[in-house]
Amino acid sequence: MNIEEYRHYCLSKKGVTESIPFPKLPNVLVFKVKGKMFTATDIDTFASFSIKCSPETIEELRSEHNALREPSYFSKKHWSNVIMDGTINSDLLLSWLDISYDLVVANLPKSIQLQLKNEE
Repeated sequence: MNIEEYRHYCLSKKGVTESIPFPKLPNVLVFKVKGKMFTATDIDTFASFSIKCSPETIEELRSEHNALREPSYFSKKHWSNVIMDGTINSDLLLSWLDISYDLVVANLPKSIQLQLKNEE
């Protein structure tokens, strides 16, 4: 997966916007669903990207995949950093983006979740 595939996939999801919200980090591209972040990456390197994970499975995933690491700036209990070292196939990377998106959507108010379901 390259950064354009990553970006296109993220933007294909319902209710997603992209931005560079951190003035002191002008290279960090963030994707949000209805204002809540579900992934972020450095647009200059695309050496890694961050995803939200289930606290129940995060440690197991990290032990199974060396490319999953504790993030530098996010909660280690809820987020992982995916190192783009070529050891994880694109299908698995996309499924992790799906999980991250779904976890964020599940925490949105029910009215917003319903709104997302009804979007084209």
